[in-house]
Amino acid sequence: MEHRILIVDDEEMICSILNRRLTQEGYSCVTAHNGKEALHHFLFMDHLSLIASDIKMPEMDGMELLKQVKAVDPGMMVIMMTGYPEIDMAVEAMRMGANDFLIKPVDLDLLVLSVKRALEKKKLEKEIETYHQHLESLVEKRTSKLQEAYQVLKKAHFDSVNALAGAIEAKDPYTRGHSDRVRKMSLNIGRRLDFSQERLENLEYGALLHDIGKIGIKDEILQKEGLLNSQEYQHIQEHPLIGAKILEGIDFFKEKIPMIRNHHEHFDGSGYPDGLVGEAIPIEARIIAVSDAYDAMTSMRPHRRVLPLQEVLLQFEMGKATQFDPDILEIFLSEKIYRSSETDHLFEGFSPRFDEK
Repeated sequence: MEHRILIVDDEEMICSILNRRLTQEGYSCVTAHNGKEALHHFLFMDHLSLIASDIKMPEMDGMELLKQVKAVDPGMMVIMMTGYPEIDMAVEAMRMGANDFLIKPVDLDLLVLSVKRALEKKKLEKEIETYHQHLESLVEKRTSKLQEAYQVLKKAHFDSVNALAGAIEAKDPYTRGHSDRVRKMSLNIGRRLDFSQERLENLEYGALLHDIGKIGIKDEILQKEGLLNSQEYQHIQEHPLIGAKILEGIDFFKEKIPMIRNHHEHFDGSGYPDGLVGEAIPIEARIIAVSDAYDAMTSMRPHRRVLPLQEVLLQFEMGKATQFDPDILEIFLSEKIYRSSETDHLFEGFSPRFDEK
């Protein structure tokens, strides 16, 4: 069946350009010039496959259109486009169910790729739904295809989380690669603790997104050279709560939120935001805390240079059983987990502030 795409933009020329390119790809296109007109098409048009919508429009903007479309049909594929990129807006669009977020002027090849991915995802979701409805009769014949489709969807989830992690690091270029290094080290600790595959996957997502709350921290504080004053330090301590707030209400992230909220708790109860003590701190958060501190001390930051390994190990020894879970720290050090972070640029530096970020 031919795919029908609704293009929504208040600029006639943009509608025309996108229409022409998508038509060349074999899609049937319909255009609308504001959210209200687009919503009418959506409600009364048959066989609509996807909506590609601008955000800033008169009468009804793209975010309101997305909200109303998802309320009627949660499975409708929606790609958001904007010439006014804001990280908070991108996060909100993803929370509301957008499949992609493109910056204008839109690269037409990127748009085509995004449309193809969204339609392929929709096709896979329909296949999985069909498989579930007829599971008993299909289980032997379709197990292989079902597993393949599941892996594709799981990768789509991981790619989305990776994109969010990239959005975090876009605010603070000094921490580029930080989330991925914390992910690698945390997974290696989890494996030493014999975590199940499901628990390892949850830990992986939690580690990737542990700093998502920094989206809500001012750039001038994140990138400040020199020591933070007490007010700035208090502001940056809000990022675990901001991160938990961003992800609350999304079922997929429900089990990851405690890791994000509590990765700055201290084993002796002196951490934040909840002052949890010992094993009251989720073990995944205790794992991330060790990995996060190591990478903070061995990465270049605007306020200091990298610490040599000997100084890092000394700092860990000083924080054993006070800041860090001693059992997890023992695994991290004795198994040399830190080698998985790919941090090979250690050299002499200044004293760290490894708990602030």
